Amino acid sequence: MCLSVKMSYKRQDVMKGYTDKTLHIDLAKLSIEENDVDKKVREIFIGGKGYDLWLMWESLPKNRIVKWDEPENPLCIASGPLGGTTGYPGAGKSIVTAISPLTDIVIDSNVGGFFGPWMKYSGFDALRIVGKAKEPVVIVIDGTQEKVWIEPAGDLPTESHLLAEQLNEKYRTIDKETGKDDRIFVSVVSAGPGADHSYFGCLNFSWWDNRRKANHLKQAGRGGTGTVFRNKNIVAIVAHSPSVNLESQHPKDQDTAKQVGRKHSQEILKLDSEQNKMRVIGTAHLPSIMSEFDLLPTYNFKYGRDDDGKDKTLWGDVYEKIFTNTGKGWDGCWRGCAINCSHCVEAFELKTGPYKGQKVLVDGPEYETIAGVGSNLGIFDPLHVVEINFYCDTYGLDTISFGTALGFVMECYEAGILDKEKTSGLDLKFGNFEATMEIMHRIALGKDEFALVFARGIKKMKKYFKSNYNLTPEQEQFCQDIGMEHKGLEYSEYITKESLAQQGGYGLTLKGPQHDEAWLIFLDMVHNYMPTFENKAEALCWFPYWRTWFSLNGLCKLPWNDVVPEDNKDSDAPHKVPDHVQNYATLFESITGVPMGKTPQEREDSLVHISQRVYQFQRVFQVRLGHGRRIDDSNIPYRSAGPVTLEEYESRMERYDKQLVEILGKTLEEVQKMPIEKRHGITRKHREEQYNKLQDAVYEKRGWNHKSGVIKLDIAKKLWPEWLFNEVLPFIKDLQD
Repeated sequence: MCLSVKMSYKRQDVMKGYTDKTLHIDLAKLSIEENDVDKKVREIFIGGKGYDLWLMWESLPKNRIVKWDEPENPLCIASGPLGGTTGYPGAGKSIVTAISPLTDIVIDSNVGGFFGPWMKYSGFDALRIVGKAKEPVVIVIDGTQEKVWIEPAGDLPTESHLLAEQLNEKYRTIDKETGKDDRIFVSVVSAGPGADHSYFGCLNFSWWDNRRKANHLKQAGRGGTGTVFRNKNIVAIVAHSPSVNLESQHPKDQDTAKQVGRKHSQEILKLDSEQNKMRVIGTAHLPSIMSEFDLLPTYNFKYGRDDDGKDKTLWGDVYEKIFTNTGKGWDGCWRGCAINCSHCVEAFELKTGPYKGQKVLVDGPEYETIAGVGSNLGIFDPLHVVEINFYCDTYGLDTISFGTALGFVMECYEAGILDKEKTSGLDLKFGNFEATMEIMHRIALGKDEFALVFARGIKKMKKYFKSNYNLTPEQEQFCQDIGMEHKGLEYSEYITKESLAQQGGYGLTLKGPQHDEAWLIFLDMVHNYMPTFENKAEALCWFPYWRTWFSLNGLCKLPWNDVVPEDNKDSDAPHKVPDHVQNYATLFESITGVPMGKTPQEREDSLVHISQRVYQFQRVFQVRLGHGRRIDDSNIPYRSAGPVTLEEYESRMERYDKQLVEILGKTLEEVQKMPIEKRHGITRKHREEQYNKLQDAVYEKRGWNHKSGVIKLDIAKKLWPEWLFNEVLPFIKDLQD
């Protein structure tokens, strides 16, 4: 069969944020189709993640559960009605969904870079890919030629940094009259050889930095979307777009869209240097704050900082010197983003692996990477973190899952559960940078037995250890307690032992413990915005709905709450940043023409209602896939709730003993007379009860059955129109209390 196929089409202009077209590609049939978006679908699912979810829902067979590596598993990518808006901070996001190899449920992962907007301005609000190609292929969406085609990958490399360079060079064009190079309008999606052999493969989305004349990579990191991508035999997807500006959105009210964009941008330019210095160091400002409040994961989430101060080597002031500005300024991962939080290290000389001795551009590292493959592994050399960052990216490995999974392995190694015989000769102690790089390179090669066991993630490692290593019951429990995964997804990088709100923010997520659904750790532990149990339960309803709104619209969350108005602390709800909520209501209304209401509360409620419908739908989707029940939200690893070992208890004994004074109604002297083992056990029992109590409270606010964890029928009827209620009913009607 010939692997080349091409579709010509008439490019649909974006109108009020939409093209109302989607692109469907079947790699098994080598077919390409352009489809219309039904108006009723647009009204409910909005765009972005909402479109992805609906495209998956209608594509999957309803008579059986599809696994991640079956051809029917759809890989979907979408932007949103506000995605690609120039001049508004953070308006360049894409959202990727698929059934995850780690969790067996829908994963959604958001990513910067230019692909989503370029695909949209090429004529398509969303892309769905099913099937598997018989040979490696490249998919090209070219809005300049109004063609979509699939072609053999030939002898292209699979490493992402090479693919971005070669495919940008191949598909860019030169204006014959002006000589202008338009590679800025080319974006490449790729994974890498690591994604071939792991369950936590990521996707890299490229964009062209015109100041540095270089390609950057942003990652859709979570849940193995890169693994699905490579399993379908895709080497890369390329989007090539015509030039765009704000007028390209054809907004309903262009003047208002400009005005609100200017307002938010000017605020960032004025206040960023006084707040988090996002334009200077980006998310690298976080390690020092997390360490100060004992929230920075070190040694597999055992501690919240390094008491010897070694974690200071990973703080933002260090990375400010490492990031290379050299007078060129910083570029955002979308055009016109005032926050400009993307930073890089140029001409970094690699010390290991197949590119040893070469000088490369390394994007980041971001906070999650600094913490995940740095402090969490006991690696405190900032340049070692940069090297790990580069190879994870170009191999297509999620730095969060890689770091959290390796932290688990390192603690098992030091506890005697693993040894060199089991690890194929690797000395996997905390802090061993050389062994860290070696296991990563082995994953990319796909030949080492232990590296491939590790690359399937913590959940599957625990099962493998139990089946193959003759563990004692105590060792099995230890692995369960310290294995920082839930629903199969590795935890992102925050210590949650003292934040019940963030324990719920991880354990009660739809997809697994990722911070983008309910990032409450800062609000809870730093600002103390939710001191009561009721505050925490309420936050675990409002924030997941609100944060979903960004993924529906193709927006980044950082401009919302990383630079806030000067008077935000004086507002009625500073944790919500209410002035910015109103900005987003205005932007949505001015682009789409959909009215949001007249009063501030009406406008906020309209935004949250939009998201609530999609959030609840995704929960039902997980039920359809055999999960999404109370049992799936329970049994979080105990380390996320409290101290697993006596050593952990002793390291913060004063804190834990004082908490027992309140729990037991005893004096501190009486508590301290109790054996430490008893104090440790009482602490665990209390914290597990608190999590269960929180679970009940959140279920009540979300309208979920307490026993099954499935949405109540009366709530579903009020939330969705009849056509959608009838779609979900078969999957929830038999799971009511």
